[in-house]
Amino acid sequence: MKHIILIILLATAILPAAAKEDTKDTSTRKERNFIREGNKYYEEKRFADAEVAYRKALEENAASEIAMYNLATSLIRQSGSANPNEGNNPVAEAQTLLQNVAQSAQDISVAENAFYNLGNMAFNQQQYDQAINMYKGALRKNPDNDKARENLRLAQLKKQQQEQQQQNKDQNKDQDKQDQNQDQQQQQNQDQDKDKDKDQDKQDQNQQKQDQKQQPPQQQQGGISDANADKILKAMENEENATRRKVQEMKKKEAGASSRPVGKQW
Repeated sequence: MKHIILIILLATAILPAAAKEDTKDTSTRKERNFIREGNKYYEEKRFADAEVAYRKALEENAASEIAMYNLATSLIRQSGSANPNEGNNPVAEAQTLLQNVAQSAQDISVAENAFYNLGNMAFNQQQYDQAINMYKGALRKNPDNDKARENLRLAQLKKQQQEQQQQNKDQNKDQDKQDQNQDQQQQQNQDQDKDKDKDQDKQDQNQQKQDQKQQPPQQQQGGISDANADKILKAMENEENATRRKVQEMKKKEAGASSRPVGKQW
């Protein structure tokens, strides 16, 4: 990653103002002066002042490819490694400027540098598909761009690693889900077994109660039943009453004998 960041810093060099004698040059004197002023501030690392100068150049010529590209580089320098997706970040504007330059620049060198920097920005955001496309765009503009070719290989390698990591992550997620389902099924089976045991215990208890109701009372071994005991007690009571009557009759007889006069003994 440090290697890529270093390449970005090297690639965001500003472009000089177009020479006046260039027959294709449609820039104005004020535009060129503002670009030169911005480049001076840029070399002094006064990137905010450079930004102001480049914006003034665009006010003179809104289609200035060099002013747009250099403005993008000054914004990137001010943003550091910020993410263009975070709020009002200067990188977002820089990215838009570079995209416009890459697609519409008449100057092949300007378009090449725009594609290359877009590739580096995408790489740093781990958007490797986009980085690959941007590096290929730079190579189409200049097949001899060795830095773009090297970064293209790095982006392709990073993409493979990213896809492998995602595949491993998906596999781990599927395995975790499968393990969770197995645990749930095992717990469900255990609950069902417990319910079956409870039902069986309840059935056994009910059957035991039913059997106890149907069985006649059992005599203890060597003992007598209640009915026999009643008969024995009744017989003993009758015998006792008979004995009592005999005793009473004997007493009456004895009492009668003692009341008779005693005769003379001979």
